[in-house]
Amino acid sequence: MDPIPTRGLVPPRPEPEWHEHPAVRALLVLFLLYVFLVGVNGLGVGFKSLGRDLLDTFFGATANPFLGLMVGILGTTLVQSSSVSTALIVGLVAAPENPLPVVNAIPMIMGANIGTTVTNTIASLAHMGFREEFRRAFAVATCHDFFNYFAVILLLPLELTTRLLSRSATVLADLVGGFGGADYESPVKGLIEAGGVPIEAAVTALFTGGLAAAALIAVSVGLIFFALLAIIKVMRSATQSRVETLVSRAFENKPLVAMIVGAIATVMVQSSSITTSLLVPLAGAGVLTLGQAFPITLGANVGTTITALLAALAATGPNAEAGLVVALAHLLFNLLGIVLIYPVKRIRRLPLAAARGLANVAVRSRTLAILYVVILFYLLPAAFAYFGHVFG
Repeated sequence: MDPIPTRGLVPPRPEPEWHEHPAVRALLVLFLLYVFLVGVNGLGVGFKSLGRDLLDTFFGATANPFLGLMVGILGTTLVQSSSVSTALIVGLVAAPENPLPVVNAIPMIMGANIGTTVTNTIASLAHMGFREEFRRAFAVATCHDFFNYFAVILLLPLELTTRLLSRSATVLADLVGGFGGADYESPVKGLIEAGGVPIEAAVTALFTGGLAAAALIAVSVGLIFFALLAIIKVMRSATQSRVETLVSRAFENKPLVAMIVGAIATVMVQSSSITTSLLVPLAGAGVLTLGQAFPITLGANVGTTITALLAALAATGPNAEAGLVVALAHLLFNLLGIVLIYPVKRIRRLPLAAARGLANVAVRSRTLAILYVVILFYLLPAAFAYFGHVFG
């Protein structure tokens, strides 16, 4: 039999793999969000089981706001994700035994904002082989650093003297919690607690006392890590091209639009590091300027607060509102930082000028660029955390 002629025939379009179907991806993201919330809830239960005295000893050092800031920076740089560190902070604040007071948590949240900038700064070091390319990339990466430094310099003293963020967040939390004028038992929280039951049963079957509590904390942290990293992977594979399109369109729009684009892109991929790291190679290639990248970076700062707000949904018990207060304080910190720094041209130029100046130094000495990352994000916070714990 003669073979069937194939000339002129268009080959059929291959069907997408089952795991690439949008509906499957949506269900997978929902499941991972559920795992994430179960982990946050388990974290609170585990710390409650450890006992009040041990928790007071462990977190006593964070009563010093500057040390709390350093702990936030170090914790976030070590896990390479402010999403993870802020979720853990919210979970600790909302734990039934309240191991971490709100006033201590807010400086840690500010530190997490600084710590998250290390990812795109490290990404810029890949351009060190090309002088001008490295200058542009390093400036765009570190403008994120300097904006968060300046925001902390302005808002941490204001928070310590007036409690502006914590009081404003408390008012918002009361409005959210009292919406509708009636309390009800959330079915979502019931599902989250139910998801933790088999995990707690398995842990208590293997361990007793403090070991069981420590094991539950370790498992809960593992679930949080796994869920967030998996969500980032799924969302990045599904939306990276869309994010790149959004970012490229933002170059041609007004700053407010660029900020909104940065926030939306970050919510889509659940990571401000991904959004800001996309800007670094584009800047290195000369596709965008420092002034164009800056508002997108600020929008990414706002978008990343969605993770802490999601973590607050998992909170149960008498301190649930405290977790929501910290999550809202995180949002208000980023919004107020933009309001105080961006509108006034002379103030807006400060982080940009600092980023350009540091980039010029980095171009002259690559060693200093590497030392900037190592010392400021790792050695300095670690030293303050260690000596604060020993002598505090």
